[in-house]
Amino acid sequence: MAGTEDNLRRSGTLVEKLTARFCEEILRGEPPAGTRLMSIRKAAELHGVSKNTIIEVYDRLVASGYAASRPGAGFEVRLPADADRSVRPRHVAEAVDIASLLSAQLEENFEIRVGDGRPPPSWTEESEIKRHLGFFGRDYTVGTDAYGSALGFPALRAAIARRLAAQHLKASEEEILLTFGANHALDLIVRAFLSPGDIVLVDEPGYYPLFAKLKLAQVRVLGVRRTPEGPDVDDFIAKASAERPRLFFTQSIGHNPTGSSTSLPVAHALLNAAAVHNVTIVEDDPFTDLAPSVPSRLVTLDQLNRVMSVGTFSKTLSASLRAGYIVGNRQQIGALAELKMLTTVNSSGHVERLIHRLLVEGHYDRHLKRLSNRIDGAAARVLQTLRHEGYDVFAGNGGGYYLYLLMPPKIGDIEIARRGAQESIFIAPGSVFCLDKGNPAASGIRLNVARADDARFYSFLARNLS
Repeated sequence: MAGTEDNLRRSGTLVEKLTARFCEEILRGEPPAGTRLMSIRKAAELHGVSKNTIIEVYDRLVASGYAASRPGAGFEVRLPADADRSVRPRHVAEAVDIASLLSAQLEENFEIRVGDGRPPPSWTEESEIKRHLGFFGRDYTVGTDAYGSALGFPALRAAIARRLAAQHLKASEEEILLTFGANHALDLIVRAFLSPGDIVLVDEPGYYPLFAKLKLAQVRVLGVRRTPEGPDVDDFIAKASAERPRLFFTQSIGHNPTGSSTSLPVAHALLNAAAVHNVTIVEDDPFTDLAPSVPSRLVTLDQLNRVMSVGTFSKTLSASLRAGYIVGNRQQIGALAELKMLTTVNSSGHVERLIHRLLVEGHYDRHLKRLSNRIDGAAARVLQTLRHEGYDVFAGNGGGYYLYLLMPPKIGDIEIARRGAQESIFIAPGSVFCLDKGNPAASGIRLNVARADDARFYSFLARNLS
């Protein structure tokens, strides 16, 4: 037996087969990036081969970028820069397979639905909901209460596609997935494309609810320094080169919490760097509709090649109106739609019909114009007051609700938040938005321009920041 194995190993057949198997398992997230490969002895016993064969397999994995040798600590799983990042983790694929019956139930092309999990519409929503929808119920049909496609209400997706086209982004209805707001969208992306041990990059300061989602997913999160012009491209390149992350989450317009927007030169440089290091970018821009002509949106420059975009109506219409969407290529949206089906079945068809009517009848655009004027006016007043008093502001307002006030030396953001609470003033401390609490930008506070233009707040700053 040993002689046969030696011959196969020398010919490369056995080593190549085992190497290919290991590579496929790593791409599927088993084992996930960042974890240790099993010991040479255990791998040899599991696969019924000699230690020398496993040593050669591991050496090939290192040479091809699928593993890294850690002296004294064995081998660590890595993902090469040119790996196919579209491969779904195995646990996601298996879960979708289990829910195949649900997928069939969502299809509407069955005449007799004896296997359906719901009663007929005439027994439930059609008989009651329509009368309470008022004006919006006039187009209620027999199938309105059905789950429908996991992609979401087709007419709203078509309306969003037209709006995106006006913003110079070409996307079909099949490249748009409706969600319960931006947080649901981010959760789907994390679940669909990341496995425990994967590495991702985020803005720092950045969106702290995203940090929590990534922590829950057991991925390793690294911050990319945020500048007034957008992400620090040199910092992105250094971390992408050293760590080979799968995704980079960023905001290009009205960044939360700094209020900055990504400049055109930075956007171009970032896309070039992402292409070199094979990083997919997730651009979360809740204020896109308030600044639709901004030329530096990454997804507009990229046209869905390497960038997925997350949009929402919750920041512009109502926080209680949980509705958003993801724009991506067909392969990405297909995977996300399957996961959405698996986790929530679908989003709210009634909410999506309401938003669709607001869009197509022009109410939404008229509302956006009023909202934008209010934001611009409030931001100008707050910024003028802060600068007149000599306070250090991270950047001008980039189109959203936020400005970021940097603290003077020796004054902590947490202490300022505590003092504010004593005077019934809610303050969002900057350290909450930072992974690295030693980041100089952590010493700041996020300001909502719609709420900061208040004499009591300015008095509080004068008494506590002088």
